[in-house]
Amino acid sequence: MHITCIIEQVKQRRKSLNVTQEALAELSGVGLRTLREFESGKGNPTLRTLQKIADVLGMELSLNIQKIDD
Repeated sequence: MHITCIIEQVKQRRKSLNVTQEALAELSGVGLRTLREFESGKGNPTLRTLQKIADVLGMELSLNIQKIDD
C-alpha cells in the first residue's frame, strides 16, 4: 500500500471519530508536529509511530514483506 493511501485512511478515520490532530497527538504520545507532517505527506514516521496512531484510532497496522523476483 502506498503511503498516501495510509495517510488518507488515517485522516478519514480521525475525522470520522471527530478527533482533532491535537487530541490524537496527546492520546497517542506522538508529537503534534510529527502528526501534522505525516498527515500533510511531508513526514516520514517510523513503524512505531504509525502503530501508536493506529492503536488510538482503532486501526490495525500490518506489514507484509515479499521477495521481489529479479
